Amino acid sequence: MKLDDLVIRRMSRTELDVALDWAAAEGWNPGLHDAESFHAVDPDGFFLAECAGEALGCICATAYDEAFGYVGLLIVRPPYRGQGVGARLLSVALRHVQGRNVGLDAAIAMQEFYARYGFEFAYRNIRQRCVGGGQSPTGLMELASVPFEEIQRYDATVFPTARPTFLSRWIAQSSASLAVIREQELAGYGVLRACREGYKMGPLFADDPEIADALFQGLRARASGAAVFLDTPDANPEAIELATRRGLTPIFDAARMYRRGTPPGRIDHCYGVTTLELG
Repeated sequence: MKLDDLVIRRMSRTELDVALDWAAAEGWNPGLHDAESFHAVDPDGFFLAECAGEALGCICATAYDEAFGYVGLLIVRPPYRGQGVGARLLSVALRHVQGRNVGLDAAIAMQEFYARYGFEFAYRNIRQRCVGGGQSPTGLMELASVPFEEIQRYDATVFPTARPTFLSRWIAQSSASLAVIREQELAGYGVLRACREGYKMGPLFADDPEIADALFQGLRARASGAAVFLDTPDANPEAIELATRRGLTPIFDAARMYRRGTPPGRIDHCYGVTTLELG
């Protein structure tokens, strides 16, 4: 293959389903309905690399607003690796989100690659695994009973920017979503979604470890007997402590990296990352 023959074009919504099949083959375990939530935020931010009609790889670049973007889903199919396809895809993605601070979650071995494009390490996200089940504690309520404006407000205190389009669909596709109210305000919420294997929990945002633990137990109880995965940021030691206390097993790490430094947001309130593909 010659790079001169490589074509990178925008991906259709149907092709995104294929890209998520590739992600599943990589062991990333995407959610069963992730494509709808991903695509709705920035339909123009999904790119496919082709040569002579053969699909070689993909990437997504999500422009959340004028200040913040996220890059994910960078996959080069095994026969075409080591030939510069990934670099071309990343360059196109970064043009799509240019002018913004951009984040991503990198495989540990890929940190040097992303560093060449100006990304700097911020912290690790550690994927943890357990088996669902147990009793749900008292004091939890269904997230659907919380006004969406309040969910948006709380989410934007932890995530670097407001993301209403994504958030509304993410919650709608969930298998379970729970909340804790303190003094008539949202003090934490969590979402559980069905994946190719078991369930992923995220976001898991909370004001303190006690609330995070209650939400974790409540969501875990909704996945009885199934694998449950939680991506914990080591920038919040309480998140790691929760996973340890509840018997989760670390299975891999990803390096959270940013181009313009770690953005604002209460990382100390993040006990479970929403998704490694969109932040």
